[in-house]
Amino acid sequence: MANTRPLIALEEHFISEAARAWGIDNDSLGFIKRFPPPIASKLSDLNDIRLQDMEAGAVSLQVVSHGPTNGSAPIDICRQANDELHKAVQTSEGRLAGFAMIPMNEPAAAAEELERCVETLGFVGTLVNNHEKGRFYDDAFFWPVLAQCQVLDVPIYLHPTVPGSSVAKGSGNYPDIVAQGLDTYCWGWHSETGLHILRLFASGLFDEYPRLKIIIGHMGEMLPFMLDRIIRFARKQWPERQRDLQTVWDENIHITTAGMFSVAPMACLLRVCKIEHILYSVDYPFASNEEGKEFMHELSLSGLCSEEEMDMVAFGNAEALLGVRALR
Repeated sequence: MANTRPLIALEEHFISEAARAWGIDNDSLGFIKRFPPPIASKLSDLNDIRLQDMEAGAVSLQVVSHGPTNGSAPIDICRQANDELHKAVQTSEGRLAGFAMIPMNEPAAAAEELERCVETLGFVGTLVNNHEKGRFYDDAFFWPVLAQCQVLDVPIYLHPTVPGSSVAKGSGNYPDIVAQGLDTYCWGWHSETGLHILRLFASGLFDEYPRLKIIIGHMGEMLPFMLDRIIRFARKQWPERQRDLQTVWDENIHITTAGMFSVAPMACLLRVCKIEHILYSVDYPFASNEEGKEFMHELSLSGLCSEEEMDMVAFGNAEALLGVRALR
């Protein structure tokens, strides 16, 4: 990597042995059986295969999180998964860092486990499903976890999951696989994650926790394109908040490129988001590190970012946000 800009990736996944056994038994992870074998095997690997793929994509450091799941695992499974990830981080020679797996349906236990992961295991935040079985985090029931994130000064990454309503079936004009794509990875779970950020703002969460840091992926989960319109209506018609939506967007929200490898949406993101809040990611193993590397090459050639800004997106912003360091 001596002649390549180092990359830090934040939305990168694995599945622990403990969670695999628990999840397949109750179908919270049953859908992993639909993944092609290469993806399923990479989800289980925290060693040679992962590191080889990182080298192929010039990824200096992966911040690894557990997932995907359809719901919160119990606290004992979360603890086992976090301990498994911690062991891999310890033996990775600086190539891996960890986001905690926490049971959002048990806020007190989740806050306690997050504290253990940060203070004892050295994790740098947490990644959670975008909702808990249709219940979103604008519900104050979940706020002890968000309060803990602020106290510990670590971010919480909202990751798309199956929409709160049941996934639609094909109408007869297209097959179920198309309906699934529209409801999830092509549209539904991205738009729902963007809406979640607006719900959090509307709830007054950021007035209560003004230093809370939230990360979302996929170049902003559709929000950048609509942001100016939403801010305009929020100022005119919504209840006034101490911290308005523009302030929250500028100071509390961080955006990764995970799963998006096109320059056009990046151009939009750069127009509406501070460069300090844009971070590289891949969404491994559901996307390849090579795709991400090629995207960064195209972005560099596009002239949208200076060399200094390319360094910020590639690794500098992640170092500042998470307190990690890319191997040079």
